[in-house]
Amino acid sequence: MSEQVSTRGGKKGITLFVVVAMTFMATLDSSIVNVALSVMSSKMNVPLSSIEWVVASYIIIICSTILFFGRLGDIIGKSKVFQCGTVLFTIASLLCGLCHSFTLLIIFRFVQGIGASAYMANNQGIITELYPKEGRGRALGILVTAVAMGNMVGPSVGGLILSALNWNAIFWVNVPIGIIVFLLGMKYLPKSARNNERMDITGAVLQFGGTVLLFGALIEAQKTGFANPYILTAILVSVLFIALFIRSEKKQSQPLLTLSIFRDAQFSLNLVCALTSFVCIAASTILLPFYLQDTLKLTPAQAGLFMILSPLILAILSPICGTLSDKIGSESLTLIGLLLMASGFFLMSRLTEHSWIGICAVFVSIMAVGQALFQPANNSLIMSACPRDKLGIVGSINSLVRNLGQIIGITLSTTLLYTFMSQKLKYRVSDYVFGRDDVFVFGMRNDYIILAVICCIGAVLTAFIKKSQKTTKRELEQARRELSILTERGENNE
Repeated sequence: MSEQVSTRGGKKGITLFVVVAMTFMATLDSSIVNVALSVMSSKMNVPLSSIEWVVASYIIIICSTILFFGRLGDIIGKSKVFQCGTVLFTIASLLCGLCHSFTLLIIFRFVQGIGASAYMANNQGIITELYPKEGRGRALGILVTAVAMGNMVGPSVGGLILSALNWNAIFWVNVPIGIIVFLLGMKYLPKSARNNERMDITGAVLQFGGTVLLFGALIEAQKTGFANPYILTAILVSVLFIALFIRSEKKQSQPLLTLSIFRDAQFSLNLVCALTSFVCIAASTILLPFYLQDTLKLTPAQAGLFMILSPLILAILSPICGTLSDKIGSESLTLIGLLLMASGFFLMSRLTEHSWIGICAVFVSIMAVGQALFQPANNSLIMSACPRDKLGIVGSINSLVRNLGQIIGITLSTTLLYTFMSQKLKYRVSDYVFGRDDVFVFGMRNDYIILAVICCIGAVLTAFIKKSQKTTKRELEQARRELSILTERGENNE
């Protein structure tokens, strides 16, 4: 009997490895590419303003297709969609490594993003099925660690590859790992039967069009400004598409996005809290390199070493915090995590152009500990709140929220930063003003204060969720007691 349990546990561990490995590769691919952007720009004679689409195309396609693949996972099986995504991602990685044309590279990055979207939409659903209750928080914590590790090792691995090989080689890293994961997945991923539900094609097209137009416009607006007529038109059309998408989903008997799941106030509020945390972390991540290199005058190597601090803390603490959430409950940890993140952001707003790097490291560590407490616990709350047949779509919604938070955070932080800097200088700026470090610090300080406020709003929502859950539990216990008393009276009367 014990041998049987051990075998089952070993199989679970390999399945978890398969899911976590591809999540790690998706994150690694994002961070490893960032290091090579300037090299790509010079080798392919493409300006930096255009080369950013190497990153943007990947994120946009994930956001615009992840709901489709989550729903597809619920219909034909999460493991099948996961495996198809693995194959597509691996092939596209090979093609990215072989091409030398900028246009072809963007096309293959889109394909690569489709593959990443397919397995990212179903990774949390597979884990939730694998761990129905016991160990779920720990498993989701390991998933968070994979994301942190991908962000942590990407820049250093990318730099090492670029120092010895051509930029194309950064994509070849994915190929052997993708092949190994696919072969392991064939044996160890759980088998799931196809159901008779159909795909909402109309909803998928509307969501795809609205997301691509919106994010494409937001990224281009960083260069042209929001007053550009093409940008305004794209945003208006995207809003129209999204409105039509919501209207269509309400009428569909088998929609792409089951809007009824948002009627659960606690589920929706947990998603909002997740969005606020991802927005704040992404916003901080885009601000910190400017502060380290341009204000504190660290070298790129020193700044890169410093940037490992936060992912390292996440990698170490997330599994521990996930296990802790299994034992003491997730609600308290999400609240403590958000309050720690808010404290870290507020402390970051106190930094000046003369601050000691050690103090900055302490403040960043506080933010990272808060993030490690919050993410596994909140993921567990979100995935536990949905019915078993909706695990795929809810997992994809959770991944969509993470990617939305990243794009919103980057756009929000840079827009606010340049707005505050422009106010300080009395004229419009859209870049670091060298020789005026105080101007950047002024903008960064106000940015971090706003991020702290956003986290505090998330903490208030979490406290509200916690209080309402306690009230619901008390009401259920009271109802059980009353039912028990009525039952006893009935038996006595007989």
